[in-house]
This record gives sequence, C-alpha cells and structure tokens, in this order.
Amino acid sequence: MKLTQNVPRRTFLFYTGGAIAAVLAGCGKSGESGQKPLIVGMDLSYPPFEMVDPSGNPAGVSVDLAKALAESLGRELKIENIPFVGLIPTLQNGRLDCVISSLSDTPARREAISFSAPYVTVGLALLVGKNSPVQSIADLDQPGRTIVVRQGTTGEIWARKNLKQAKILAVDKENSAVLEVSQGRADAFIYDQMSVWKNSQENPTTTRALLQPVEEQHWAIGLRKGNEELKSQIDAFLTTFRQKGGFQALGDKYLPAQKKAFAEQGVPFVF
Repeated sequence: MKLTQNVPRRTFLFYTGGAIAAVLAGCGKSGESGQKPLIVGMDLSYPPFEMVDPSGNPAGVSVDLAKALAESLGRELKIENIPFVGLIPTLQNGRLDCVISSLSDTPARREAISFSAPYVTVGLALLVGKNSPVQSIADLDQPGRTIVVRQGTTGEIWARKNLKQAKILAVDKENSAVLEVSQGRADAFIYDQMSVWKNSQENPTTTRALLQPVEEQHWAIGLRKGNEELKSQIDAFLTTFRQKGGFQALGDKYLPAQKKAFAEQGVPFVF
C-alpha cells in the first residue's frame, strides 16, 4: 500500500517485553540464550503502524507486533529502519529475517518472497467532497467524473483496471490528492481505509470518508522463499496472538478512533 519514503536506514536493538508482548505469556519460548537476534525490517514512516516516537525510538502497531513475535521465539529483536522500496531486496539478500511493515500480500510480490498467514484485512476506500452526492464507487465511473490516485499505489492499479469512463488523475503525493478533492477539482481519492479516514478528520469541512471497501487486501509478514521453519513459527505465533486478544489490544492502543468510525459505518475493522 505504501510508497517509497526517504528515511535513513537505522538499527534499533530491543530486549523484548512489554504490555502487548505480555499477552503471549505462556505461548512460546522466552528468554532462551544462544539464539540469534530476530532481525525485522520496517519503514518507520507510516504512523500509527510504523513510526518513531518523540524520543527517537520505534513505535506503533508493527513494532509491538515484532516485540511480541521475538518474545514468543525467545530471541532479541533488532529492527532495521529501511525505506519501503528497499525492504524486499534487503530481505532477499539475507540481511533480514522478515519484514513487518504494512506489507500487502500480492501475486507480484509472491514471485520474489513468501508471506505468513495474513494478519490485517484492509480495503481501498473513497475520500469524497463534504457535500458530494457520491455514495459509492458505482456513482463515480461516469463521464465527467475525475478520480485522483497516488502514483504507484494499489489505488492507481485498481482505478486503471476497473474505471472505464471516469478520468483518472495520478499525483505523486498524498496531500496533493487530498487537495484535489477538498478544492473540488476531483470527485474522489481512492486510497487505503486508514489514510482516507485520517484525511477526512484533518479536512472535516471539505471532505468525508466512505469506508466501505472498494477492494480488500491482506497484510502479512514477508519472509525469504524457502524459510519454512520461520514461516511455521510465525503462523503459529499469529494464531496464538489473535486467540489471546493481542490484535484487539493493539487496536485499542493505537486505533481507537478508527475502530469507532468503522463501527459507525458498519464496516469490519482491519484486525
């Protein structure tokens, strides 16, 4: 879902633990010696999933998930902050054990790496004008309509494949796309649900969010092809983490307003 960000590469080393990791107490190995650190790649520029806190430390949904995973494996956690476009190549060359970075599982990426079981289901949604009559994607594919997308995103791919009559306007920055809608030059911006909701909150007098998904995608943990042992361990971890309420806790901690907005529109939440 994300695009490339110019974030300097930096390494953070953790001794695992904490509130979210504590959810896993009793579900895996912990504190074993002699284990190599679990090296996880992520792009810390996508709050609240991957970000840097005011003290300069990694924070967010994916960071807590990585801590809980390392705790379950009994390994120290090392986070490598790498621009999104460099994550898969770095994983392929063996410098990472896995990638946890809001990474969509797509057929094209499966040609390069393998994926864990999915842990997030997120959809493409619509940011429309505050007073627009548009209620769904069905109202948009018409002559005279303009749909703005961010270049290179799954929103652009979906729009070019599925919209036959509306004009598609591709821009390079998210805020440029939002501006097109808020100033009435475009009828809608197709983007991920979380970002659409965030932009509607930041521009409440000119925009509104239609969160019913146009298309659903799944985020998963990226792994090198052939690393079946770690894939098996991660899949087992994700199952246990969900059963013990780990994802519910992450949503309550980082995304309470989003959960409320999704519920108000009758849209299933992403976890």
